[in-house]
Amino acid sequence: MLQQRLLSRNSLQAELNRAQFRANRVLAVNVLSAPGSGKTALLEQMARLWPMGPLAVIVGDLATERDAQRLQAAGARALQICTGDLCHLDAALVSAAWGELGSDDLRLLMIENVGNLVCPAAFDLGEQLRIAILSVTEGEDKPLKYPALFKGADAVVLNKIDLAKAADFDRQLAIANLAAVAPQARLFETSARLQQGLDGLISWLIDELEH
Repeated sequence: MLQQRLLSRNSLQAELNRAQFRANRVLAVNVLSAPGSGKTALLEQMARLWPMGPLAVIVGDLATERDAQRLQAAGARALQICTGDLCHLDAALVSAAWGELGSDDLRLLMIENVGNLVCPAAFDLGEQLRIAILSVTEGEDKPLKYPALFKGADAVVLNKIDLAKAADFDRQLAIANLAAVAPQARLFETSARLQQGLDGLISWLIDELEH
C-alpha cells in the first residue's frame, strides 16, 4: 500500500514535469543502466558534440559530485543529486534540480539515473524518452535477467563495443535477446572512449526533439 502511494504521488509530479519540459520545448531523456556501463563517459562525449546549445544533465548517484564535475569539464550544464540510500531518482528530485539548472537556452536534458537495473525502471521522471545502456562487459543476457528496464526503453545503447573481442561478447546473441525483450527500441552501438557511433545517437535525439 505504501509503495502504491509513493508511485501514485510520483506519477502526479512526473506529469507536471513533462508538461513543464514541453512548455519549454525541452526533450528530457531518462538514461538507465547498471553501474559501470559508461553512462557518464558517453554523456561527456555527447556534451562535446551536441550542436544545439549546452547539454543539460541531471546526475543521480548515492554519493559524491564526481560525475557532475566531469560533465561540467566537458561543457555540459550539469547538476548532481546525491540520493544517499535511495537507489533511484524520483520526479520530485528531478523537478527541484531542473529549477536550479535554468532553462532559457537548453533543448536537451539527459537525466543520468542512479546505476541500478531494478528500482529506476519503476519511477517515471516526466521524461519523453528512455534510453537503456548495456555495455559489452556485462554479458549478453542482461535484457533477459532484467526485462523491466529494457521493455520500457525507446532506445538501447550497446556501449564499449571496442572491448567486445576482449570480453568474448556475442553481439548477435545480445541483439537477439534485446529484440525478444524490447522489439520497439532503437539500437545504437557506441564506444564512448573512441567516440564511435555517437553521431547516430545524436541525430536520433535531434529528430525526436524537432518532432
